[in-house]
Formats: sequence, C-alpha cells, structure tokens
Amino acid sequence: MLNTNGVSRVFQSGTGVDRGGEGVRSVAPVKEECRSKNGDADVIIVGAGVAGSALAHTLGKDGRRVHVIERDLAEPDRIVGELLQPGGYLKLIELGLQDCVEEIDSQRVYGYALFKDGKDTRLSYPLEKFHSDVSGRSFHNGRFIQRMREKAASLPNVQLEQGTVTSLLEENGTIKGVQYKTKTGQELTAYAPLTIVCDGCFSNLRRSLCIPKVDVPSCFVGLVLENCNLPYANHGHVVLADPSPILFYPISSTEVRCLVDVPGQKVPSISNGEMAKYLKTVVAPQIPPQIYDSFVAAVDKGNIRTMPNRSMPAAPHPTPGALLMGDAFNMRHPLTGGGMTVALSDIVVLRDLLKPLRDLNDSVTLCKYLESFYTLRKPVASTINTLAGALYKVFCASPDQARKEMREACFDYLSLGGVFSEGPVSLLSGLNPRPLSLVCHFFAVAIYGVGRLLLPFPSPKRLWIGARLISGASGIIFPIIRAEGVRQMFFPATIPAYYRAPCPK
Repeated sequence: MLNTNGVSRVFQSGTGVDRGGEGVRSVAPVKEECRSKNGDADVIIVGAGVAGSALAHTLGKDGRRVHVIERDLAEPDRIVGELLQPGGYLKLIELGLQDCVEEIDSQRVYGYALFKDGKDTRLSYPLEKFHSDVSGRSFHNGRFIQRMREKAASLPNVQLEQGTVTSLLEENGTIKGVQYKTKTGQELTAYAPLTIVCDGCFSNLRRSLCIPKVDVPSCFVGLVLENCNLPYANHGHVVLADPSPILFYPISSTEVRCLVDVPGQKVPSISNGEMAKYLKTVVAPQIPPQIYDSFVAAVDKGNIRTMPNRSMPAAPHPTPGALLMGDAFNMRHPLTGGGMTVALSDIVVLRDLLKPLRDLNDSVTLCKYLESFYTLRKPVASTINTLAGALYKVFCASPDQARKEMREACFDYLSLGGVFSEGPVSLLSGLNPRPLSLVCHFFAVAIYGVGRLLLPFPSPKRLWIGARLISGASGIIFPIIRAEGVRQMFFPATIPAYYRAPCPK
C-alpha cells in the first residue's frame, strides 16, 4: 500500500518470521524526532552477511559511498553457508575477494562422493581447464563473513555500522532510505538513492519488495566431527540414506561438518534426548563405517544444532529506490551448497549494470533499468535453484516403486563416469550453469531408469513403473521450472528488459 499524498511513510519490518506472504506490510508515519545520521550515501545495504559484505566491498571499490547496517557484527555461528562451489570461487575472484578464504583454515574441495546401500562413487569437479587455484572451498561460515566485513570496512567510502533496521522509508512510491535502531537503542534514519536489502533468510523487510512464497521442506541437524578422516579427502560426502540425505564435508583441518536432513518442519527434541537417540539408532547405522565412531562421539558430545531448510523462488516487486539480494530475495534447498554461488553471481550482474551509472538519484528510471537484473541473473540462479530442488526430491527415500527406481537410476547414472557424471557435476558446481543442459541430464537419468526396467525383457508391470517414473520425473522438475519462470530461464533474450540500457547522466 503506497502513499500517494506526498507524505513520507515507512514499511514496517514486522515482528514475526515471514510466513510466505501471509503477513501484510504495515505503513506508518515517520517519527519527526528521527534524523538522518548519514545522508550522503549512494547506497544503503541492510545486512552484512555473505551477500551484503561482498556487495559493500564491490560497490565501494567502484567509488560508491556505501552505508552498511548489520544487526550483529560479532562473528556469526551457523551450520550452513560453509561450502563454496568452484563456480562461486570464480565469482569471488572476479570480485577481488578471493583472499577472504585465506587465513581461516579453509579446505579445498575437489568434488563429491556418493554412498548408497554399501556402494560408493566419486564425482570430481571438471577443473582441468582452470587455474590450479580454482576448486571448491569449505570453511567456518563466520570466519569467512568476518574476513569479507574487514575487507569492505577497509575502504574509506564504506561505513559499517551495527544496528537493526526496523523499516523502509517510502515517499510517493519510492524507497528513500531506512529507519533503524543503533547498538545503544537510539532510533535514526538513513537516506540514499538506492537501498539494497540483504538481511538473510529470515528477512522481514522482503514483504514490501517481493511475493515471499517460502517453503520449508526439511530441517538440517548439524554436528561437528573432530579428527575424522573422510573416505575421500577434500570431497563432500552425500549418503543417500532413509528417509533423506546426510552430508559430510571438512570445514577446517581438524573438523568435519555433518548435516542430517530431517523431512518436514518438526525434528526430534534435543532437550529430552530424543534427537540423540534418533541419530544413534536411525542415522548412525546408515553412514560409512570409516565415519561411524566420530559420528557417535559427536552425538555424545551433545553440541547438536538444528535449522529449517527454506526455499523461495524470486518473485520481485520492482520498487523504485530498493532492491533485494541474497537469501532475502531467493533461496533453494542447501543440499547442493549453491546459495553463495548464486549470491556472488548476482553481485557480479548488479555491479556490471551499475558501473556505467554516475548518478543513482533518478529512482524511477533506475528501477526500470534494473529490471534487466532479474533476467540476466536467471541462467546461473535458475539452474542452481532447479537442480537443488529436483536433486533433493530424487535423493529422498520413498515407498513408491517408481521413485525408488529414479533414485537408483540417478546413483547408477552418475557412477557411469565420463559425460554422465561430468555434465551434472559441472551444473552442480556452477561451472556450467545452463538450464537446458540440466533438463537434458535430468530426463536422461529418467530414460536410463526406464531402460534398466525394460531390459532384458519388458513386462506389463515394468512398463507401468517406467511410465510412472517418467511421469514422476516430470512432476518433480516442471513445477520448479514454472516457479523459476520458463521464459526467463530458457528464452531470456525474448524479454524486453534484457536489452535495457542505462540513460546517460
């Protein structure tokens, strides 16, 4: 609800967690006693996580005056955002931030190992054409973020401030800045021609800037295994367990992160011991024997944490003076570790769009021009988003025979090696983010599964399962593609905004 009377208003952030668009954004007058502390910024960035910090450094390096407002500047302690795919590392290099993975005991990652029913296969990233420094990186999320914050704050035109943004300031349909509380509780306003909201997956500011259709398909249960030797050094490990996948990857030279996926929004209670019992009786028997003792020791140690896995397609409301980025804008299941790659890729796109502009003050024209951002980001973002959602559904156990066949076919298809593994892994790693390639490989897996069913001799039952396998595969991937936008994903050149050029100032 935009004010049309010329009176300055605010979009309140709300008090609860975003419930997928159920909340109504409220509008209230700006308090007269609030005064701008920083009225000479070109860009305000809300949030200094991976997206916010990287964006602040990037825009600051381009000469923009940037004011970053972050709720808590202490080192974050999270159980996700710890694996950067090679495609994301290439974007980090492009942004001049590659040194942020140094001096934090980060580990190189060269691919994945899949485990299923006592079998395993290794899937290496196709890195032959790249410099020897290019690989995946895994680390403590908080250490990585602190390095990027330090790098951003080192620029004289970037101001990093601790404070809680409570609302977006709006006047005649244009976002003019933000209202926020400082660390000491003082209420202030800050103004800039462009406000970029990067306040993460629990964002309450997103409601006024997009249609937040948030889905929570599962939760992660996180553990840290100490002094654990993984079966394949410098690889992520995915166990196709029942009911859903289990992940292992190194986050330092002595620690391995374990993430146990639990479908649904409810997890066993940690406080009454149900979680420890679940991990020991249901999960532990399914993990590789080389990891078993370290896993049980980590459960016994008791530092068990949980977090919901959220997915949300990008559905922006183009709003003059404001833009959404990072998890506040677009989320996917973290199974494939693609979130940071999408965020960094988006920053590269936005940087290139803003570079020719000397003046950001014409908010309406800028908003029209930045509509191209939503199209230009699609090849990378939609490929990673679709792969994450589809792969999670395929990797989850199911009593349905067709789904079982699809899961088995996926493991065996990837185990074939050559183009059969290199293609999907190049998509997963962000090295070759092509939507059409993703669809081709996905249905190649389904056809491979049908072929196995029909050989050596087809039967009516096997034909029926094969038909249901193809139908099930379509039912998995097409709704995800529809949510991402078929035209933007496959035919971006047909969208007028794709060709939009900046107006010279």
